[in-house]
Amino acid sequence: MNKENRDFEVKKNKLIALFITMRPKQWIKNGFVFAGLIFSKSFFDISAILTAIYAFVLFSVVSGGAYVVNDIIDRERDAIHPLKCKRPIASGRLKPVEALLYVTVLLMIALYISFKLNFKFFLILTAYFLLVLSYSIILKNIVILDIIVIALGFVLRTLGGTAAINVQISPWLIMCTTFLALFLALNKRKNELILLSEDAVNHRKNLEQYNHKLIDQMLPVATSTTIMSYSLYTFTSGKSHYMMLTIPFVIYGIFRYQYLVHSGEEGGSPETVFIKDKPLLFNVILWIISCIIIVAFFYQME
Repeated sequence: MNKENRDFEVKKNKLIALFITMRPKQWIKNGFVFAGLIFSKSFFDISAILTAIYAFVLFSVVSGGAYVVNDIIDRERDAIHPLKCKRPIASGRLKPVEALLYVTVLLMIALYISFKLNFKFFLILTAYFLLVLSYSIILKNIVILDIIVIALGFVLRTLGGTAAINVQISPWLIMCTTFLALFLALNKRKNELILLSEDAVNHRKNLEQYNHKLIDQMLPVATSTTIMSYSLYTFTSGKSHYMMLTIPFVIYGIFRYQYLVHSGEEGGSPETVFIKDKPLLFNVILWIISCIIIVAFFYQME
């Protein structure tokens, strides 16, 4: 193999390592940017669909960039972790300086494109990056504030999607997004406590401040407010109450997720749960299809 081919292989491996570090499996969370497209009845507009896809890609690049920064910061701790030590930066396959250089270029390109796309979207995307960066550096170690920051991240995704296509959605849907994110974050902490037990503190500093009793008191609040805010949204959406028919899907999804977390088998990674658990995945698909049908044929915008 000549020098040019070797250099090409090295660069290719570096880019693959960078892509892995950006955690593409986590990008499913950025699907919240499509909420505005669906619930504003904009999915018949090709231009809006393309713009929403652009927004999804940009959020994925920015969130991926934040994961890279997080892995650079935690590389020493990850190196002694039985699973995280295999990550490209922790294992040495990707040097911190190289990763930071690559991701800085990607972030600059993503933010520039978002600026050209929509200034309001650019501001939301920038705020999202600063939020997740702050979370990676310090906020993830502050009890309760960590789950609130996670919730804000989901809200910014939803708001970013609506800003990109210049639409508005019900405040109740935004509230539902907030409480659903809190629900997922609390269940993630509970799953970590169940699986890691006495080693939980070594995995995450603030887990020593969380305990089963505290989370079990907080979860009913997040669960009930998620269902209630979504129900209130269905009562007030459009000029029709057909959206109320989707409430059972939401109730089943929340209870199914809690069952998986309580069993101790799933819940640490929501995106993995949705892919691996067929009943939950099927339920989400049915909910999406139902929402699209109702919005398309029974929904009258104010």
